[in-house]
Amino acid sequence: MSHTTSNISKFTVVGDDDYSPEQQDLNKLAQLLSRFAIHDGNTPLPVPDAHVAKCSDVTGESIHAVSAPGICIAAQGAKSVTLAQDSYQYGATKMAVYAAEVPIRVKYVDASPEKPYLCLVVHIDPKRMADLIFKVFPNGLTKTANTRAIYLGDSNPKIVKSAIRLLELVIHQEDADLLVPLVVDEILIRLLRSPAGPLIAQIGLTDSNAHKVSRAISWIKENYTETIKIEELAKISGMSASSFHSHFKSITEMSPLQFQKHLRLQKARNFMITQMMDVSSACHKVGYSSVSQFSREYSRLFGRSPSKDIDLYREN
Repeated sequence: MSHTTSNISKFTVVGDDDYSPEQQDLNKLAQLLSRFAIHDGNTPLPVPDAHVAKCSDVTGESIHAVSAPGICIAAQGAKSVTLAQDSYQYGATKMAVYAAEVPIRVKYVDASPEKPYLCLVVHIDPKRMADLIFKVFPNGLTKTANTRAIYLGDSNPKIVKSAIRLLELVIHQEDADLLVPLVVDEILIRLLRSPAGPLIAQIGLTDSNAHKVSRAISWIKENYTETIKIEELAKISGMSASSFHSHFKSITEMSPLQFQKHLRLQKARNFMITQMMDVSSACHKVGYSSVSQFSREYSRLFGRSPSKDIDLYREN
């Protein structure tokens, strides 16, 4: 498993870094999560700021997805996430923070029906983050050029306890609509107070490189069938072409063209699975003009040709 050193972060403040979440807290968190996660997959909570993720078996095949800004607080089990060529594994003793929308490959490496992978995902809204930044950093925050899409570190025990309180509020409906947003703010504030805070805060700074690149990512997602022009994306981001290309690759670990290619291929696979499209139709729908090129790049990403991949998926 390879890592870029700047992705490894500390989510605990001085004084809290000498202990890990207590096992009884992790057990309590898993018990609460299991009340919502009846089935495998993502289950939205009846509040707008979080969802529960569950998987009951290890996965041999990678699951392709697009991340979203959020904090993953796992209670049990473990998963491995690959972005470009780097892989990150986290479970009950680790936390992951996603700072950008990027195409990722996911494998569940520790999960079973008796003890499934269970995780609370707290969404990060850039506008909410921006409001908290001014409170946590009243004297301003320096921009950083080392922003990444994924940060990994030891779990913060106090954030685990906050996650438990959040779920208990939802279960007991104790003014959940009023109190849950406050607990979410608490989690984000603890994150911002940590050594990793200045890096993660870039999500909410409108003039940060992370925020500028996110504007280009949003455009690519909405216009993934269109031909990419770096100069136009740079203009959308408010950067020079060279600066944009450098920061985009630094954050997402891929070029804009590679990013678009991953999105197109994931969309095509989804069309073939959910809408029973044939290879040629899916190819052209996502913006490819050459079926042979589409098949080559599809095979490179998913490990087999489109027809074989979809046949195998349907068999299983």
